[in-house]
Amino acid sequence: MHRIKHLGWLRAAVLGANDGIISTSSLLVGVAAAHASHSNMLLTGFAGLVAGSMSMATGEYVSVASQADTEKASIGQEKNELANDPEAELRELTAIYVQRGLEADLARRVAAQLMAHDALGAHARDELGMSEATQARPLQAALASASSFAVGAAMPLAITALAPAGLLIAVLVVATLVGLAGLGALAAKTGGAPAMPAALRVTCWSALAMGSTVAIGSAFNVGL
Repeated sequence: MHRIKHLGWLRAAVLGANDGIISTSSLLVGVAAAHASHSNMLLTGFAGLVAGSMSMATGEYVSVASQADTEKASIGQEKNELANDPEAELRELTAIYVQRGLEADLARRVAAQLMAHDALGAHARDELGMSEATQARPLQAALASASSFAVGAAMPLAITALAPAGLLIAVLVVATLVGLAGLGALAAKTGGAPAMPAALRVTCWSALAMGSTVAIGSAFNVGL
């Protein structure tokens, strides 16, 4: 079975978990480098978890809802065209099948049979490139992003609560990079892509993000 039907929720879940881990870890190592107190670090991490989850849900919902609105408008336009000039729509669908390699006569027969069965579905799929598998689902995407961000952010927050103060930055950095590499590899494998490039890509960018926040925290050294 092809994995394309999983891409909608997989994209949102992986993006949310990645952001949850890296943004919370970066925030915490930056605050740790500034010598913040343990209680302030936990408060900062929890606030980052809540704010990040809501931000991910909002952004994903708005983005996917815009896509859904565009899809609805396209379907509405297609309905009107089918109602007003079905013959032109038949020619349009026939031309699509000819471009894909069918002979003109066969393409017209195929188009006519498909339109007799489900004209709107045939045009949505073959003219607009829309299908059930790729349909925009704003609420599903928002919930997947928010929950996966929270799950990802919970990992560095738990490490902050349990790790010794003197080793906190090192433990956070190592655990974050290992976790993100594993998540990147798992996401790639689930989607049918090579695991190693995905793991290396997310690890390198995450190391850069945490290195930047450590440098900023060390520069300020506020000692909260």
